[in-house]
Amino acid sequence: MSCSKIFSGDLPELIYEIIKNFQNDYSTLHSCVLVNRLWCRLAIPLLWENPFSITTGNYNFIEVYLYNLNDYLKTKINNYQIINNLLPSNTLFNYPSFIKYLNMCNITLSIERWLEANNKTSNAAVSEFKRLINMSLVKLFIENEVNLHTFKIEINNIHYYDTIYDILEIILQNFNFIHNIRNLNLSIVNNHCKSMLIKNRISQIINLHQNLKRILFGNNTNLSLYQSLLLSKEFNCSNTLNTIIFYYVNFKDINNLVKVFENLNVLESVHIIYCNSLGSFIQQITNLTKPLKLKSLFMLMALQIDLLQSLLQKYGNYLENFKCGSYGFVQQRHLELIMKYCKNIKFLDLCGIERHITSLIFDLIENINQNLNYLSINVGDCQNELILRNLGLILPSKLEYLSLALRMINTNDFEVFLKDSQDTFFKKLLINNLIGGYSDDIDILPYIKEYIMKKKRVQYLAIKNTLYNRVDVDLSNFKDEVNEFKLHNIKVLKYDNLSTDIYRFVNEID
Repeated sequence: MSCSKIFSGDLPELIYEIIKNFQNDYSTLHSCVLVNRLWCRLAIPLLWENPFSITTGNYNFIEVYLYNLNDYLKTKINNYQIINNLLPSNTLFNYPSFIKYLNMCNITLSIERWLEANNKTSNAAVSEFKRLINMSLVKLFIENEVNLHTFKIEINNIHYYDTIYDILEIILQNFNFIHNIRNLNLSIVNNHCKSMLIKNRISQIINLHQNLKRILFGNNTNLSLYQSLLLSKEFNCSNTLNTIIFYYVNFKDINNLVKVFENLNVLESVHIIYCNSLGSFIQQITNLTKPLKLKSLFMLMALQIDLLQSLLQKYGNYLENFKCGSYGFVQQRHLELIMKYCKNIKFLDLCGIERHITSLIFDLIENINQNLNYLSINVGDCQNELILRNLGLILPSKLEYLSLALRMINTNDFEVFLKDSQDTFFKKLLINNLIGGYSDDIDILPYIKEYIMKKKRVQYLAIKNTLYNRVDVDLSNFKDEVNEFKLHNIKVLKYDNLSTDIYRFVNEID
């Protein structure tokens, strides 16, 4: 099939399918741009899909956008005389047309950091200038008739309310700008005079939609407003909305969830991420007459056993992503219920494992071995040797992601783990050694080279030593070591960049 596509002239399509695998690997995409004209033409749109979320610390891309403004807006910007001689004289592509993901908060933050990098301190004139740049960029994207995939309204700073309100006004006047979005993320604080006005604008946006696929309610968003919206006759997405994410939401005083879910006809996945008052949520949804496909359950703190049992007994077979122990140790009864009712776990994150339940952890991993793709273990009072001398024997043949945060790793125990797991390939391997005293050396590195590097068992690697109140010792800072791993086709990354934190996980939910 591939050969026939090559000979029939579909080579660009095949190359694009390859390059697309590096969608969030910006350094590799930059390298692709330099290969030849074809690769450049295919890689550039991926680099410019979501520039406001790239954490490189370089915000000069804003200047590229400003070059594409119409003459009227350029004149208004130049009248402020805040930024001089920074606009590029020419650009090779129409970069604004490539944007797919738009986060209102990230735009504002990027503009602020761009000005800071140019030594422009905040004053009345600069504040007005920032607001003008914000509005100008949104107008630029509208004029380019971009095809947005994701639109995020995350307002955790009351200073952004005026700007966000103005942007929403412009969007409502040019609704085609977001009429094709599939993902809508809402995260709004409530203690501002314009918060209700903004929510009214958001309600209008949702009611005008007819093809919304995914919605996120986050950071204590006032669910009562959106609950009534999802039940309203004007809501047009009952037959399209297939994913709902509740992210740090408080379910207290929300009492109409059954009607909300019964009203959604094609709902395929529900994700509960670190929410409060889960008891109220569980007591309501266990009365649903249709299946609730609960895909993710991340618990901040221990949940009453009877509530968790009633939830998992009815919906546990749908559960794919489970995390517990963030604000307390993993409880034995929780794990027993997961083992009993949840056979399809792909993502398992356990934080705070005590010695007396270690054997139960191994039983659970064996129980879900066939589906497990992501495993993260952060020890509590558990002694490392129990993990390192048993875990390698029960891992599947391939893991997308393995993260181990262990205390004062014993190199003999670590070698046992590497030997026992020699038949497992890790796409991403992360080791965080929580050490007792400062050291410039990473003493497990020789074993990593022997059992991982030489056998090319990893694609991406991150290792660091962590000591309280001291700077971490990160393998990515050892230039010679990084180059040595590179010779074996292993990319060493900064630990924090490779680690899948909760925000990254939520953004990757389909």
